[in-house]
Amino acid sequence: MINVGIFTGYYPYTLEETIAKIKQAGMGCVQLDLEFTDIDLSRGHITKQKAHQVRDAFRQANLPIVAISAYTNLVHPDPVKRAENIAAVKEILAHARDFGTPYVISETGTYNVDSDWLYDPQNSTEEAYQEFKSIARELATFAWEHGAVFLVENYVNNIIGSVSQVARLMRDVEHPGLGLALDPTNYFDDKNIDAIDETLHSIFNVLDGKIKIAHAKDCKKTDVVIEKFGDGAAEHNSFRGAGSVELPAAGLGSLNYLLYVELLAKNHPNIPLIIEHVDESDIPRAKNFVDDVLMVTGT
Repeated sequence: MINVGIFTGYYPYTLEETIAKIKQAGMGCVQLDLEFTDIDLSRGHITKQKAHQVRDAFRQANLPIVAISAYTNLVHPDPVKRAENIAAVKEILAHARDFGTPYVISETGTYNVDSDWLYDPQNSTEEAYQEFKSIARELATFAWEHGAVFLVENYVNNIIGSVSQVARLMRDVEHPGLGLALDPTNYFDDKNIDAIDETLHSIFNVLDGKIKIAHAKDCKKTDVVIEKFGDGAAEHNSFRGAGSVELPAAGLGSLNYLLYVELLAKNHPNIPLIIEHVDESDIPRAKNFVDDVLMVTGT
């Protein structure tokens, strides 16, 4: 059966309090955000001892850590910040196994100077692709040397956004240290938001073999063409969409969830499905929605 979990960052508390609330919510696993109020896991402050403290606490609670968030702009136009961001991902990759998982996730980045989630025309250039491909290969190699796997999470406004772009990257790098964190809603913009089922089939037909974990949020059209944020300590936990597509919590949009989980479960019957884009007060509803879909589909 598919195991439903959540990003830990939606609970901005101590390690013990966070685990208690996640258990109370009935989650079966977590994607780890390195942001507890009583442990400093910021850049340059991760140690094996701290990682083991976190790992052991979640293990004792029977909540597997299935992946670690390392979201950052890997092609930041400021070369100093870019180097710092790449180094931060490597720091997490080097300690991934200490936290109890091989998987570390980041978006691919944008040349936009205002936000990690906004489009920039340079993102669509061959130069941008080649630049990120080099970074992805570097991170995949580094990950594999440390017993880890770097997972790309594409987003339509970033350098790697579409099904074809993800497929090209996986084909060109072709390294065991590189995989895909699947979030089908990240593929939608105003060009394909009216073709949800067709896009879902395309994602799984082309990329199924690269998927390591999956995310659960939603997508829908919106008339408010601006960047959207909700609550959340980290930007990746508060982001709610940009442009003409909004990315709300699971069950609040137009994604065909029955089709999504059926396609997901076909070749990944025990994959973690991680809830995101929720405010803490909405977590019970989102969890019930996902559970209901899994019950109906028998997955």
